[in-house]
Formats: sequence, C-alpha cells, structure tokens
Amino acid sequence: MKTKDIHISEYNYELPDERIAKFPKAERDHSKLLVYNKGEVGEDIFYNLPNYLPQGALMVYNNTKVIQARLHFRKETGALIEIFLLEPAEPADYEQMFQQTRRCSWLCLVGNQKKWKEGTLSRELRIKDEELRVSATRRGEHGTSQWIDFEWDNERVNFAEILDVMGELPIPPYLNRETQESDKTTYQTVYSKIKGSVAAPTAGLHFTERVLKDVDDRGIEREEVTLHVGAGTFKPVKSDTIGEHPMHTEYIAVRRHTLERLLAHNCEVIAVGTTSVRTLESLYYMGLKVMQNPDIAEDQLHVNQWEPYGDGSTVNASLSQMEPSPIPSTCDAIRALLDWMLRKELTVLHSSTQIIIAPGYTYHIVKMLITNFHQPQSTLLLLVSAFVKGDWHKIYDYALAHDFRFLSYGDSSLLIP
Repeated sequence: MKTKDIHISEYNYELPDERIAKFPKAERDHSKLLVYNKGEVGEDIFYNLPNYLPQGALMVYNNTKVIQARLHFRKETGALIEIFLLEPAEPADYEQMFQQTRRCSWLCLVGNQKKWKEGTLSRELRIKDEELRVSATRRGEHGTSQWIDFEWDNERVNFAEILDVMGELPIPPYLNRETQESDKTTYQTVYSKIKGSVAAPTAGLHFTERVLKDVDDRGIEREEVTLHVGAGTFKPVKSDTIGEHPMHTEYIAVRRHTLERLLAHNCEVIAVGTTSVRTLESLYYMGLKVMQNPDIAEDQLHVNQWEPYGDGSTVNASLSQMEPSPIPSTCDAIRALLDWMLRKELTVLHSSTQIIIAPGYTYHIVKMLITNFHQPQSTLLLLVSAFVKGDWHKIYDYALAHDFRFLSYGDSSLLIP
C-alpha cells in the first residue's frame, strides 16, 4: 500500500480519559519508561534511561522554549477575546521578533472572533515599573489564521517582556483544565532556551540535570537542534486517508557544529522526541537539494510534505535521473549540506519542514527514539509506527495494560527497532 493510501482508522485505539495525565509526576525523572527493544517490551523508571543507551553514541534533543502565546483582551462591551500567537509575520524571524519595541505582527488564531468584527483592542500593563498600553488590530485573514498587528507606547519594553507579563502558557487542549502557575515550569524542558513554541517537545520533559549527567558519564555526546512546535501538532487527521491530510509547517534551526557531530557519528543518533526526528530526517532531504543545486538559497531548502515518497518533487525527479548511480548515502547528503553552509559562511541553518513520517518512510538518521505516548489517529502515531515497522500495537497494548500515563504529561518510551 502506498503511504498516501493509509487509512487513519487503522491507527486508532481506545484511550480512556483517566489514562491522560493531567499533571506531571512530582519528580520528572520518576516517570515510567517503556523499553521496546527489537520486538521485546519491558519497563523501567526514566532515571535509568542511560543504562539502555550505547556508550559513545550521539543524543539530539530540541531546545525550543514554549512562549506564553495566549493573550486576552476585553472589549468595552465586556466580551473576552483570546488571541493565540501561531508564528511571527513581521518580522518573520523569531529572535528579531522578541526584541521588537513599539510594534510587531503575528499570524494568530482568534477566540470569540464573532465579537471582534472591527476596531482595535487594548490593554494597559505595568512592566518593570514601566506603564504602557498594548493594542491589537486585525489586518485580515491569512490562510486559516488572522494577521494581527500589535503596538505599544513604550520603546523601553520589548515584545518578549510583554508576553512574560501579559501572556498565558498554552497547555494542550486535551488536558481540559486552566493553565496553572506550576505549568510555567513543568511544561518546559530543563534545557529549553530558544523561545518560539506554542507546545512543548514533551519527550524532553522527563529529563533532569541528574539524568543528563548520567548520559554524559556514559560518554554519550549531546547536541541541540531547534524546531518551534506549532499548534498544528494537535491538529487531528480528519481525512479518511493520510494523503488528504495537510501537514503543518514548522521552523527549524540547526548549527553547523551539529552537522559536524552527525558526521563524526556516522550520521546515526538517538533522538529525543518526534520534533527532533522531524528536524533530523529533514536534513537528509535538504542535503539532497544542495547536491542537486549547489547555489540553492536558504529559503529554498524547505522540505515538502510528500518529498520522501517519490511524489514527483524536485528531489525525487533528480534522484530518478541519477540511475544507475546509487542514491546518495545519508552522510553524503549531510556532508554536502555542511559544505554548503561553509561556502555560505553560515553558522546556523534556518529553514522549515512540512515532512510527514508514516509507514513507508525510510529512516536515514534516527536509530533510537525517546518519545511519549501519542493520541489515537495522529500523525505522531504514524511516525512511531514507521519507526518500529508497524509494531506500534504491541507497545500501546502493553502501556495500556500496565498503567502507563499518556500524552504530554504522561510517561515515555525508548524505542529500539
């Protein structure tokens, strides 16, 4: 069966609400760890994770930080309007955005927008003994989101500081509860540092400084990538077949040093979380693009949803023309991407990916995966199934039968196919 013809109904399972963890464990690394090793399933406690990892390996995790992306304004009529920040529009660069003073623009979702058909919303704030008024104006629709212009009347305050005071952390909708003060800490990984996500890379929530030290003590190298997790991560697959499901785009940043470490480890890694997987696997296809066009611009490296599946895209068309030459190896592609960065004098690669990883996909870089338990009929479950060669039922049946906690604040698994 072609990947596009997969019926999402085949990736369903019964998940009772009481199995969804509404809050994390009091101690992060005391969560349960399911260990799937070449078809065998067992369990342990997360703080013992390093015992299962090969010495001298390379572990890669996502260092993105969740922003307080939910902003609330009240109209003079009393109607409460929620503006949910999705991605920066002007400027489009995340780092520049958070340093803006006076004004900026975001693509957003608007809650209760029937009550906000026109006009400007405003709210007064006090930040670091500075008074200011923040206003929001709708410029119009932009695809499925709204373009919102923000302005404020104090140039001594940047937008990051406004979010820290005015914003609310967006916890997953399936928790069915209000955000609490504790979520500001528990819904961030201990290594988060690059602001931009509206959802946490939840596999990383189990790590503590103690576990990271044990990883280091085993001689395992650690590298960071950045993928800013968008609200699309919660988007359900509504179509019967996944070929009709539009995958969301997410923005990534990868250091040149990380590519060098990949090559030093034969382009084989332990990935922490599905966001790291999507970032790492996208690098292979970016490398192929560079091999085909050494002068390609950075903004042309975007990986399309179906690029890995021979859909007639530029990459696959070029690969077919390479016959009878062999398809480039993973390290060939990564080396080409590294050489391209050196020529362009780039220390960090900034790009985006729309890749969907589902049964039929061939993994190039990720050899071991640490991940939580995902929603039924989700693209994340498809990714897991592709990784364990269709054996996901064994994993999830065991987790359900052995009192594992599910989803963002739930327990985790180590998958070794």
